[in-house]
Amino acid sequence: MQEYDLVVIGSGPGGQRAAIAAAKLGKSVAVIERGMMLGGVCVNTGTIPSKTLREAVVYLTGMSQRELYGASYRVKEKITPADLLARTQHVISREIDVVRSQLMRNRVELYVGHGRFVDEHTVAVEDPGRAERITVSGRYFVLATGTKPARPPGVEFDEERVLDSDGILDLKSIPSSMVVVGAGVIGIEYASMFAALGTKVTVVEKRDAMLEFCDPEIVEALRFHLRDLAVTFRFGEEVTAVDVGASGTVTTLASGKQIPAETVMYSAGRQGQTDHLDLANAGLEADNRGRIFVDDNFATKVDHIYAVGDVIGFPALAATSMEQGRLAAYHAFGEPTKGMMDIQPIGIYSIPEVSYVGATEVDLTKDSIPYEVGVSRYRELARGQIA
Repeated sequence: MQEYDLVVIGSGPGGQRAAIAAAKLGKSVAVIERGMMLGGVCVNTGTIPSKTLREAVVYLTGMSQRELYGASYRVKEKITPADLLARTQHVISREIDVVRSQLMRNRVELYVGHGRFVDEHTVAVEDPGRAERITVSGRYFVLATGTKPARPPGVEFDEERVLDSDGILDLKSIPSSMVVVGAGVIGIEYASMFAALGTKVTVVEKRDAMLEFCDPEIVEALRFHLRDLAVTFRFGEEVTAVDVGASGTVTTLASGKQIPAETVMYSAGRQGQTDHLDLANAGLEADNRGRIFVDDNFATKVDHIYAVGDVIGFPALAATSMEQGRLAAYHAFGEPTKGMMDIQPIGIYSIPEVSYVGATEVDLTKDSIPYEVGVSRYRELARGQIA
């Protein structure tokens, strides 16, 4: 059995940063990642693919150059999934190589397989393609297993007509119409991309607004642009059934409305990937959404086991996950830290993009904090005219 100062389960942004931070402190480190997923969800099915896909959409539809050539300009008239994914697969491959190189350069051992706790200091690594089971032990552990799309019970996902955000990359053709269930970050990003491609998109959200954590004025501006792309919104509506037929799908809402579409994409939340970890063997448990509770130092209730990244919940961003991983490693080995900053920048890669940092007017008003409002319109800036 191999013994390490730190064992990290998951090689996404949080796991990478924790492993490298510990290695730079002179500690022996191992990273466990299931096959074909080096770099985690971020590199393989999440952040990197979706952002690369967005750039391909903006370029191929001509949206980035219409100020110069007119509203009807397109780089390619008939855009196919192959056109969109050609660049995506190249970027994913390159990012995987970067992750592997960084781990090797810092002398971090990589184990391929599913990690499961045997006890609170021991993990078994099982690979379906390998007969033997490897066992490793660690003084400390960092859990950075990320999340997967939540799939509501009663909905049959066939990965062709009804799919989640991970399945988008496997579409065989660009659908003529699509229902997007959920108006969070992922739902709005993909809704804007497919609308830009000419898909008739309907967004269904059970809450009364989209992106509720953003400033209402910014959200309203984004809604205006999305409506300009012919996106239809159904707020305050809940999906009760999705029926699949030869000609497509029919989404039934609690209000009785029915929405026919070629494809339905669910983006109604994400679930922590903890069901395979055998957490009970380490004295831990996850909540009903698979998330692990941690304190301000990202330590779980078992003091030598930490958790970082999407698996602990909000804000679930690559940048914050990296910092959480670094801080967890430093705390484990007694290095001084200042903790996470209270203010974190947020970026939403819709078309157009949205980004913000700090409290909204609603937050400040609620907390009785005085503030001033300043507005600068991009279209009135020279940079906006040039772009």
